[in-house]
Amino acid sequence: MRVLGLDVGDKTIGVAVSDPLGLTAQGLQVIRRSALHQDLGKLAELCRAYQVEQIVVGMPRRTDGSFGPEAEKVQRFAKALQQAVKVPVRFWDERFSTVTAERILLEADVSRAKRRKVVDKVAASVILQAYLDQQRGGLSNERTGEDYFD
Repeated sequence: MRVLGLDVGDKTIGVAVSDPLGLTAQGLQVIRRSALHQDLGKLAELCRAYQVEQIVVGMPRRTDGSFGPEAEKVQRFAKALQQAVKVPVRFWDERFSTVTAERILLEADVSRAKRRKVVDKVAASVILQAYLDQQRGGLSNERTGEDYFD
């Protein structure tokens, strides 16, 4: 089962996709945000192209675990996305995913200019890989977010 992972921000959406077995996450692209219907259209195209059966959206939380205004924006986006693509959407706690992505890129000696272009895609991969690992029993449930829209 292929799963799409998203790191949704105000300016960009980092996108990652799992392999067909749902074992590994690969960064796919960074979508520059425009109008909502255009963003949803691009994601719908990716869902069709990769035969996605589930979407995992990074849920921004404060370090204490509470939700702020950014989380509300992501929830609204995710609800619109699920209606547009008719694929189940699940949330995943994204705390520190961008920090982890930056560290990965620094360790790979990626230049600052290049890091800025790909960090959201790598963050989406970090979010998706953590989710996939948890599904296989590799992480505790405390990393999951409030989950499904039905």
